[in-house]
Amino acid sequence: MSDDLDPITPEAALDYYLDTRRYDLADETYKSHRYRLQSFVRWLTSEEYGDGEIVNMNDVDLRTVHAYRVFKREENFPDDDPCNAVSMSGQVSTMRKFFEHLSDIKGVPSDFHERIRLPKIQHGEGVDERLLDAERASAILDHLHRWEYATPQHISFLIFWRTSCRLGGLQALDVQDFDREEGALEFRHRPEEGTPLKNDKGGERDVSLKPRVADVIEDFLESPHREDVTDEYGREPLITCREGRPSKGTIRNWVYFWTQPCQIGEECPEGRDPDECEATERDLLAKCPVNFSPHPIRAGSITAHRDAGTPREVVSDRGDVSEKILEKHYDQASKRQRMRRRREHIPDNL
Repeated sequence: MSDDLDPITPEAALDYYLDTRRYDLADETYKSHRYRLQSFVRWLTSEEYGDGEIVNMNDVDLRTVHAYRVFKREENFPDDDPCNAVSMSGQVSTMRKFFEHLSDIKGVPSDFHERIRLPKIQHGEGVDERLLDAERASAILDHLHRWEYATPQHISFLIFWRTSCRLGGLQALDVQDFDREEGALEFRHRPEEGTPLKNDKGGERDVSLKPRVADVIEDFLESPHREDVTDEYGREPLITCREGRPSKGTIRNWVYFWTQPCQIGEECPEGRDPDECEATERDLLAKCPVNFSPHPIRAGSITAHRDAGTPREVVSDRGDVSEKILEKHYDQASKRQRMRRRREHIPDNL
């Protein structure tokens, strides 16, 4: 420990960082930083998981950071999966920012953050290749339409698939954001009322709906399955539960549940018995090896739209994603699928 440093506990260092960054980070980025650094502090102060409890950030060195990276990659906490290359890059990038700010108050050496190297991501590692394919999405929607018609789960899945929206976008929708006459959904950024969009005002857009989709949403608004509630800001959420506007965790669990093949009468690809499988329990849905979170539904929806011939710029506008990012991270079509899309644009006389 250098004599030039001032002692500070890991907990106090985290509080300092979060306080200094509260207003210069977007809400979702702030939450991500908090989550990652809480994990790091938990490891530092744990005698069970770390290399011994660290009570002073002055004692953190490059060996400490390396040990934490190994822990996150090979083991991680029981409630978290081991980090892949992409997740690790995010973890280390946030830690560098943490140490950079901590150096301002002499918690670590001034150049410490510069000596932490980001992991290199090989080509293809930055792309999440999991997506919900169109055939499986149709099977789920058919089941929900028949057996769970106009329930919050049905409407949530329908909007996810038809609009390619993000989880935060779905959660932010109010009744007033549904245009019955035009058949459209209006995604609006309202951070002061707890529902920001990922790209702030730039993420605001109106998305058209097919008449049959708009009809189902209208039925939902009149359905006994919909709770007639307002949130803490006096707004009327489009999607509701008994507590009001459902949390992201609640919506995520709906998706986890209905993307389990066994929930729609299909056999488990892993050969599990649904009556004995722990992953069918409400608190353990994420442990299912074959279900999905909302993100792969978004990726699958975008790919399905492109396969159906929807122009790239249209998909980009509807899904609030740049064309460059769309091609790299969301559109998981094979080379042959991309060839077939281009075929119709090749002139016959060339």
